[in-house]
Amino acid sequence: MRKIEISRRTIVFAVFFILSLYLLWIIKELLFSLLIAFILMSALRPAVKVLEKRGLPRKPAAIVVYLLFIFFFIYLFSIIVPPIITEGGALIKSLPGIVKSLVSPEVSSWLQLESLTQYIPNITRQAFEIVGGIFSNIFFVVTTLFFGLYFIIEEDIIKKFITKLFDGEKAIPIVAIFEKAEKRMSAWFWGELTLMFVVGIFTFIGLNLIGMKYALPLAVLAGLLEVVPNIGPVISAIPAILIGLSTSYVLGIAAVALYFIVQQLENNLIVPWIMRRAVGLDPIITLVALIIGGKLGGVLGVLLSIPILLFLETVVMEIKANKSTFDNLF
Repeated sequence: MRKIEISRRTIVFAVFFILSLYLLWIIKELLFSLLIAFILMSALRPAVKVLEKRGLPRKPAAIVVYLLFIFFFIYLFSIIVPPIITEGGALIKSLPGIVKSLVSPEVSSWLQLESLTQYIPNITRQAFEIVGGIFSNIFFVVTTLFFGLYFIIEEDIIKKFITKLFDGEKAIPIVAIFEKAEKRMSAWFWGELTLMFVVGIFTFIGLNLIGMKYALPLAVLAGLLEVVPNIGPVISAIPAILIGLSTSYVLGIAAVALYFIVQQLENNLIVPWIMRRAVGLDPIITLVALIIGGKLGGVLGVLLSIPILLFLETVVMEIKANKSTFDNLF
């Protein structure tokens, strides 16, 4: 029988590794905040550089771009949210009746749809309480916005920080990783926003053309779920199909056809055109990242799982492409 010996160095390393993971778990909100700020910096820096080329100093340019970005989204939410609350609430209240009309009495009894109606009035309120809870964390929001603004104002802040940790040529490959990650984050951010907007508009127009009720909340749902690759579009189609079938089989089939057409346009035209600068990710790896992100960080973890995966993939690709350089780094 072979005897296995564990050195003190191995034990110390294992303990240090576990403690490091525990520390990262404790400060995960800070890490999320820094990651969001890094994404904002990556997305808005090109606009700041455009203003700089036109003669505006960096700090005023960064502040102008940042404030315009924030106010644009505040204005957009102020327009979209009120009708979504009205139509979304009506949709949620009508869903049990819609499902009941589509299934047999035995299945309806097994699902206990009537018992769900007592909870329906609270669903909308609870959903918006969750969203409000995210934004009511003033410290997190303010800190994230401050980090984002600071990252944009300070030119090459990541490069300066890395050169303080590593001397001379050792900093070059690490800086290259962050520069490539920044480009991919910017491409992903604007590509994802554009994709959500385009899919939402197409879905809204299509739903109105076929005469579907609740077109606005269904279209917004389709746009928002684009942030969840592969499974998001499928999930967003289910409520529309159920509503269509509850009205008539023709409308249900029309809803299936509409979402199928939008999905085909997305896969074969919209995604390749909009996201061509961002490197595609394997669907299985993406799904695993989404599940892990949801388990570790909830809704925020799901939203940030793809950027984190992009960053990790960039690190692995760079280390693999420059193995000899990184072997001599430490």
